[in-house]
Amino acid sequence: MSAREAIAGALRVALPIALALTVGGAVLLALGKDPIDYYVFVVERGLLSWAGFQESLTRSAPLLLIAAGLIVAFRAGIWNLGVDGQFLLAAVIAAALAPELIAFLPGLLTLLIGFVVAALVGAAWSLVPALLKARIGVNEIVTSLMMSFLGISLANVLIKIPFNDPATTVPQTRTLAVEDRLPRLFDTTVHAGIVIAVAAVVLVHLMMTRTAFGLRLQMVGANPRAAQHAGLDVGRLTVATFALSAGLAGMGGAADALGVLGTIRADWDPGYGLLVVPLVFLARFHGIAVIGFTLFFAVLMIGGESAARRLGVPNFFVLVLVGLLLLFLAVVEYLDQMRRRRRVA
Repeated sequence: MSAREAIAGALRVALPIALALTVGGAVLLALGKDPIDYYVFVVERGLLSWAGFQESLTRSAPLLLIAAGLIVAFRAGIWNLGVDGQFLLAAVIAAALAPELIAFLPGLLTLLIGFVVAALVGAAWSLVPALLKARIGVNEIVTSLMMSFLGISLANVLIKIPFNDPATTVPQTRTLAVEDRLPRLFDTTVHAGIVIAVAAVVLVHLMMTRTAFGLRLQMVGANPRAAQHAGLDVGRLTVATFALSAGLAGMGGAADALGVLGTIRADWDPGYGLLVVPLVFLARFHGIAVIGFTLFFAVLMIGGESAARRLGVPNFFVLVLVGLLLLFLAVVEYLDQMRRRRRVA
């Protein structure tokens, strides 16, 4: 890659961020808030303070696992937008299963089973859109979003009826004791889920760039008809892509349930799935780059939650920044495509 191409690539990433922060600052001014104070507070709380940085790393764990799954799907040309349902349903089942298993199994084995079950639940919940896409070509955007809605609703039903802890007044699963959750790293509040998440992203990156299976998935994503003519089983690869993507999202649910929360309450839905999409696009589906963008987003989330309490800025303002980021990312991508077409012409 030449220096010019490297600079152009950096600008395609930095420009949407700068524009989103600038327009977000203008919105803050319109609300009567000082944008400099807000951004400085967010960085100080989410990154520069030791406690805030630990919280940001902890928040990054489920986001990274979701990002790893989306990288697999998007590189294969598949829009798995049902991540929220896969994540939440897996989190609920893992949270309900762990307190039952811990009574007669060692802690680490319980956690391992929880992650495996969560991955299987996420993968299973993707089968309907996967098979509809593979067999009759139904658009997976619609079906995966529908399954996400059903997954979130089913998760709430499970919490309120079969998995409800009768010892609590608020509907929730039984609580996994703090000492039985994912172990903490080096006397910090950061749990081992961040190691699992980073390893998953790195392995996904290596799989997609260094293995024959990853190459097949990218061939399907680039041109399904050409891949089929080349002898690839496009239908089977489509199902495998969905299962792997949704399985990683399910593991993200287990990381939150077994690492931080210990229980899942009714009507809890962090909505991480669609929030991670712009991060994956900013990283250009690059596994290593997505780690930095995910940490950046986690800092925004942790700092934004503190700013809502201290500065009176609404907590959902972080979502406004994410929306602006996605908008400007699309604009910059469009302008870049137009520039390339003019160069070819």
